[in-house]
Amino acid sequence: MSDNPNPVIYVDNENLNSFEDNENPFNSSRYSIEEDEIDLFDEQEIFDLVRGITDPEHPLTLEQLNVVRIENVNINLQNNYILLYFTPTVPHCSMANLIGLSIKEKLSRSLPKRFKVDVIVTPGSHSSESSVNKQLNDKERVSAALDTSSSILTIVNECIKQN
Repeated sequence: MSDNPNPVIYVDNENLNSFEDNENPFNSSRYSIEEDEIDLFDEQEIFDLVRGITDPEHPLTLEQLNVVRIENVNINLQNNYILLYFTPTVPHCSMANLIGLSIKEKLSRSLPKRFKVDVIVTPGSHSSESSVNKQLNDKERVSAALDTSSSILTIVNECIKQN
C-alpha cells in the first residue's frame, strides 16, 4: 500500500522549456566532453538531470510531486561539490531512501567523476531525516544497495530511465 495514495501534483511551467530543450547536453549524444576538458554546470542543468526521475510509488516525476526543486540545488564549482535537497511527499515516506538513491545514482551516471554529490532530505521534511541522510551519504551503504544483483538497483534503474 502506498504511503501517499493521493499526492499533490505540481506543475512548474517556468522551467518546462529547459526540460524539453533538445540542445540540453545531458539529453543529446551529439555532445562529448574530453576527460581533461572542464565543463561548468549550473543549478538548472543539475535540476534538469533529476526532474524527470519517476517516483517509485507513482507514475509521476519528482518535479511533479515537488520532491525536487531548482532552489534546492547548490553547486560549488571551485570544490566540485553538489548538494541537492529533496522533500518526500509525506513525513513518514517509506520510499525516501529509494528516491534519494535514484537521485544520487542519476547524478553519478551523468556528471564527471570529479564531482562529490551529497543528496540530503530537506530539513524537517521527514520523520527519519537523520537516518536517511546517513544512509544516502555513506559510500559503502550506497554501493551495497546498488550491487548489480540487487533488486534495489532494478527499481532505481526503472526510476531514472528516460521517459
